[in-house]
Parts: sequence; C-alpha cells; structure tokens
Amino acid sequence: MNALDTSVSTAQQLYAALDAGDRPALSTLLHPKFVGHATDGLPLGMGGRHDGPEAIQRDLWWTIGRHYKVEAQPEEFRILDDGRLFVAGHYRGEGRKSGRRLDAAFIHLIDFADDGRIVSLHQLTDSAAWVQALGGTAELQAIDYSVTDAMATVCLNRPDVRNAIDMRMAEETLDVARRIAADDSIRAVLICANGPALSVGGDIDYFLARSGEHFGALFAQMTTPFHEAFRVLSRVEAPIVTAAHGAVAGGGLGYVYAADLVIAAEDTKFVTAFAALGLSGDGGGTWHLPRVIGPRRAAEAYLRNSPINASEALQWGLINEIVPADQLRSRAEAVARGLAAGPTRGFARMRALLRDSWRHDLSTQLQAETEALRETGDTADAARAITDFAAKRGTEFTGR
Repeated sequence: MNALDTSVSTAQQLYAALDAGDRPALSTLLHPKFVGHATDGLPLGMGGRHDGPEAIQRDLWWTIGRHYKVEAQPEEFRILDDGRLFVAGHYRGEGRKSGRRLDAAFIHLIDFADDGRIVSLHQLTDSAAWVQALGGTAELQAIDYSVTDAMATVCLNRPDVRNAIDMRMAEETLDVARRIAADDSIRAVLICANGPALSVGGDIDYFLARSGEHFGALFAQMTTPFHEAFRVLSRVEAPIVTAAHGAVAGGGLGYVYAADLVIAAEDTKFVTAFAALGLSGDGGGTWHLPRVIGPRRAAEAYLRNSPINASEALQWGLINEIVPADQLRSRAEAVARGLAAGPTRGFARMRALLRDSWRHDLSTQLQAETEALRETGDTADAARAITDFAAKRGTEFTGR
C-alpha cells in the first residue's frame, strides 16, 4: 500500500471506531502523545485543544455521543505537502433531545507518527450548526437561563467553584447573549449567580488540567466567545441589571461591566486579580474600569491588585446600590422588573447613545440624539406617555 492508502485506511478505521463507540480500537489507533484541536465555538465546552487520547475521548467524542446521534461521513481524502492527510466530509445526524437535524461540513487534518498511529487531528466545522442542532435550553449546564414576564434571567450556576469561568461558562455566556439578542419579547435582563460569589474569574484547576505550563492558546480560545458575549450584550435593546455578591474577580468582573445598573451585597469585594497571576486582563476591564472609576484608580486596581469594597465601589460609581446580602436577589429582580415595564425602545436608544458617546465629539453626539429622538418620538410608547403626562395620569408602557 502507498502512503495515501495507508493513511486513508487508518482514518477510516478511526471513523468506524467512533461510529461504534469502540474504545479499544481508539486506544490502538491513537498515539500516546496525541493532540486534537476542535473548532472554537462548539457547544458544551467541546471546542479548543485536547491533549492526549483520554482528553479527546472524554471532552469531545463522548460528549458528542451523549448529546447527538451523528456520524462522520468522509467524502474526500488527499495527502498535503506537509504529509498530513486532508479529509473532507459531513457530520450528519441530529440532536438527541431536540431531534433537530445536524448537517455540518468538516475538514480533518490528520498527522501520523512513525509507527502509523494518529498523533494529531485538527478539526474545522460549522460550530453554529452544532449549536442549532441542540435546540432549546437543555444543553446549558453552567448557566440557568429563563425568560419570565419579559425579563431574562442569566444565573451563573457553578456554585461549588464560586462560578469560576471555564470554557463551558465562556461559551454558554455567548449562547445566552445571542438568545437575548434574538428574542424581541425580552425587555430587561438580570445577571445573577447561585452560590457564595458572582464569579471569582478564571477556573485555575481547569487551566492546569489542560495546558501544563503554557496557557496563552487556551486563554485566547476562551476569551473569543467570552468577549463576543459582552459585545452582543452591549448592543441588545433591553437594559441589564447585575446582582453582585461575594468575590467578583478577574474575568468575572465582565458580568458587572455588562450591566447598566449594578446592585451589590454589603460584603461584595471587586478585584482585578490579574497581577497576582502574571496576566494582563480580560472581560473588557481595561476599557470599562478607567471610564467608570477613573484612570488612576483603575491603574491601582490593576497594577497593585487593590480590592475595591462595596462602599468604595458605590462612591466611585462602579455600582448603583448596596443592600443586605439576604435582600440582594429580590432587590435586583425588582429593579429589573421595573425596567421590563418601561419604554424598551427608548431604553435601547439610551443604551446606544451612552455607549457611543465615548467615541463621538459633541457635534456628532448631538446629531445622534436628534436621530434617536426622531425614532423614539414615533413609538407608541412615546405617544401614549405624552398624552398621559398631559392628562396627569400614569402610563403603562408596552415596549413598542
């Protein structure tokens, strides 16, 4: 057999073993130093680098098996100039719970060790198709998400690790952000958390289990969906309220920066935490924090890793209100529900004007205000509110 035939035969054995769930065959086919890379953006924490045969099986292939009925169907094989095998084909099947069809093209780049075993596999596929095939909300594990009475609740739900952020949390944050952006019924958003803290930032144990001594590639993979989530949330029409408590650290501060209004428990402490780990920062903090509390205070928070207590956070403008810990959730929900009963389209233009003011000069901002008034002045809510104001009666906004 020539090199192509040998490589194709091994690859076909791999696909057959995956289809059958044949663990012994996979152990034979994969080299002990195997490294896999799955497309960033895949749901359920499946994307990114997987070091070793056990990791790729546990975190990618068996995760696929639990949530999908799917088969990899190769359609083209060829050897690249660097010796790797190029395989093109389609994943075809459906989500197990949703029943939604999955038909996603793939490219696999497979490299072989001298003994013929597979030493690396780089996967490229349409991650959006995998997300859509799951359907519903059943796939969310790190976040509890619900929409009730026009209010979306995004509740971080890894209480045993104080809502530390791993790849799943990062990807699910993007998932719920996209759901919020796509749902016209949502008129306010509440971000909160189960357990003793809103979020302590990155999950150190998760980092150590996956990257050894080199973390840069992992951090880049994680912040890609995490940061995209905050970009999406910054542009949704609904105002956002965050309930902060316990330690709010590192990238976990992103959930504070994403909010228009922040209610904090009395014991809350905010700390960037990056200097203690030799890192530079994420979650949008280097943009938000200087604008919110001032550049000198932000520099101290980053360079000296100085914690900010709730009283300081209130005084400096990082939060809006302090409440006893046992009243935090109810108070934050009340604020969010109040916003959900407001003029949603007016709020949307307010959010955009406030966001864009940082890059506008005065003349541009004044023009933007005129255009926003033109738009909001034609809404049903404005017509009703102006009439009700003249009649000295309250207004019931519909968000239209």
